[in-house]
Amino acid sequence: MADLSLVDLNTPFDPGLVGKIHDAQSTIAPLGSAIVAFSGGVDSAVVLRLALESLPGHVLAATGLSMSYAAEEIAEAKHVAAVIGAPHQMVETMEVTDPRYADNTHQRCFFCKTELYSKLKETAAQLGYAAILDGTNADDGDDYRPGIRAADALGVISPLAQAGITKSEIRQMARAWGIPIWNKPAAACLSSRFQYGDPITVEKLRQVGKAESGLRALGLRGFRVRHHDDIARLEIPAEMLAWVVEHRDEVISAVKAAGYTYVTVDLEGFRSGSMNEVLHARVKSAGLRRPGPG
Repeated sequence: MADLSLVDLNTPFDPGLVGKIHDAQSTIAPLGSAIVAFSGGVDSAVVLRLALESLPGHVLAATGLSMSYAAEEIAEAKHVAAVIGAPHQMVETMEVTDPRYADNTHQRCFFCKTELYSKLKETAAQLGYAAILDGTNADDGDDYRPGIRAADALGVISPLAQAGITKSEIRQMARAWGIPIWNKPAAACLSSRFQYGDPITVEKLRQVGKAESGLRALGLRGFRVRHHDDIARLEIPAEMLAWVVEHRDEVISAVKAAGYTYVTVDLEGFRSGSMNEVLHARVKSAGLRRPGPG
């Protein structure tokens, strides 16, 4: 297994980032023990590595097992936890059975994260862990994230955000520590592929998941399949658009195999949180402040 030891004299970070890392560790160390809400993404992977260093022998990585997460994401979370050297447990969540979640209002993420963090708190109480940590970072206030409000309500601690650590700094840390997903594109649950107001169902989640799995099998990364009834709108990184056009037959086949009738490509390309664009526009037109995570 890779040596993922933390800051030493040879670590190529500037003093400002080293100070932030120490601040994050100072938040974690007094807790005594912790469960890390581990999605398998780079943010929570860095928190997990920090927690293992700060609380050796008293850390558990826990990943929500849900229909709203792609099977590949679950498999990668297991792999990354093993590489980092953390004990890892799957915790089943049932947000898809909650009508408030299934209604898919702009508060969907609040109900999803409330379910996840509630289950993690139950697990912590059963196993004797003192706190729950998540991977929220200093940049996450730039988009609409009601899940942060759920974390705050349930006492989840965000050491990266508290220390002012940004996404680019997280990638620096992960790369220097040998975490294999240091450059992994941002990921989100499959429910983020639907317009607000379009009800979430298990069947729709499976359809989107199948389409994205088919595209990943072709070699695509860092994309989204946005669901619009029988239309799949593909958000592709700009540098991959020419490849998609060149391989259009394979792309169309992969998406239609999931049950879509039409396949479109969004010329604006991939952008995280694009389903919030309509919400932000409505708020702006009403002369209100754009909604924030609180």
